[in-house]
Amino acid sequence: MTEDYTKNQLLNYPESQFEDCPEKKTEEQRYEETIHQLKKLTKFGINLGLDRIISLLQRLGNPQENLKIIHIGGTNGKGSTAALLQAILKQAGYRVGMFVSPHLHDYRERISINGELISPGEVIDGFGKIQPILKTMVAEGVEHPTEFEVSTALAVAFLYFFQKQPDFVLLEVGLGGEIDSTNVVTPLITVLTSIGMDHMDYLGNTLEEITTVKAGIIKEGIPVVTSADKPEALKVIKKQAKKKKAKLLKVGQDIFWQRAEEKGNSFNSFNYHGLKEEFHDLELALHGEHQFTNATTALAVCEVLRDQYAVGIPENAIREGLKNVSWPGRLELVSLEPKILLDGAHNVDGMKVLAKALADYEDDLYRRERLVLCLGMLKDKEIEKAIEVIVPLAAEIIVTKPDSPRAGDWEYVARLAERYLGEDRVHTVEDPTHAIQEALKRLNPRDMLCVTGSLYMISPVRQYLLEHFAFS
Repeated sequence: MTEDYTKNQLLNYPESQFEDCPEKKTEEQRYEETIHQLKKLTKFGINLGLDRIISLLQRLGNPQENLKIIHIGGTNGKGSTAALLQAILKQAGYRVGMFVSPHLHDYRERISINGELISPGEVIDGFGKIQPILKTMVAEGVEHPTEFEVSTALAVAFLYFFQKQPDFVLLEVGLGGEIDSTNVVTPLITVLTSIGMDHMDYLGNTLEEITTVKAGIIKEGIPVVTSADKPEALKVIKKQAKKKKAKLLKVGQDIFWQRAEEKGNSFNSFNYHGLKEEFHDLELALHGEHQFTNATTALAVCEVLRDQYAVGIPENAIREGLKNVSWPGRLELVSLEPKILLDGAHNVDGMKVLAKALADYEDDLYRRERLVLCLGMLKDKEIEKAIEVIVPLAAEIIVTKPDSPRAGDWEYVARLAERYLGEDRVHTVEDPTHAIQEALKRLNPRDMLCVTGSLYMISPVRQYLLEHFAFS
């Protein structure tokens, strides 16, 4: 099966049944088995490169070529920016697909339209169409695609969006950019959020090297919006945009925000100053000053959509979208009694943002007597620098192991933390669910618990809290 498929052939491609998924099984059972099949593909690991995904998409009829995509890369803020864009465009009356990773609780969170997740049946059907193609590729000597490549083509996501035809698709880069498997699209707009030191094992050991990889998603003549603010990163992005003859809009220079005066309960408001538009007293549901930057990035994208693609986005849609957006696991205050904050600050820049938020909201939302941390990080982060930022703010810390092969020597985090707090105030609990239980035991009535680090650790903790607390 090497020939490409036309649109009709793609939509009517025969579904395959798994040998171990007879029809008598329930959809829930078949879905769980499908997810198990996808997880088995993690044995192919992180294997950067585009040959496999290009081959797979060609055999599916290149569904990505029939989608209006906004491609979102960067280090921190990708998911938040995507969520903000989806909220605004949905309020404007559009159907907006979104692909993000990783998920918190359910694989289906990676693929949605207007916040509605892909159904279990559609995941089953999507993988059922892809599985025989994978076997053919391997038989022909093509290297087996990874789990991420299969999910991006769903190869379930591209295929699903092709069938549903949303007005726009917000496509988040998985890792890096230039040779990330999402980099097979020609988008309407390219977005690069803040860029920092992350995934050094794969992307490079300097900010310039990392930015060069991430800026690899910039396409010939396609407008670019970036919120990167570090001079080394901006220099690389400017050079790549110039090389590709891509118009570059820089948040903080061409477009900027200012905190609005507090009015009543609107303490989380800002003013937007764009190329042609200005909006005052915009209320933002997401906490943290960094989210003003992400929101400004999203609004800059909206300006480009209006100016270059004649997309109608009324002011009311912007205001309502920002006011009602939700992005779980990012400065998410899930309980007030006891006070529990979840934040997927998985690298140094993320920890700096978290530390600033803990200070900015100390007299209000995050008022506390003591801060207790529950922390788990992956080995491919600048762990020493991240610990230096966040641990001195805590009275106690419980270190746990993220549910990922990249967790490595997770107890190393505890040994680093002991340098700041001493052995008596640092505790290790391998299982994240048991770690949160231990952390809750150590809370006094006026204390705050902050669970932070890898989303692979946040996920089981949030699930436990969902089952035991009424979220605020």
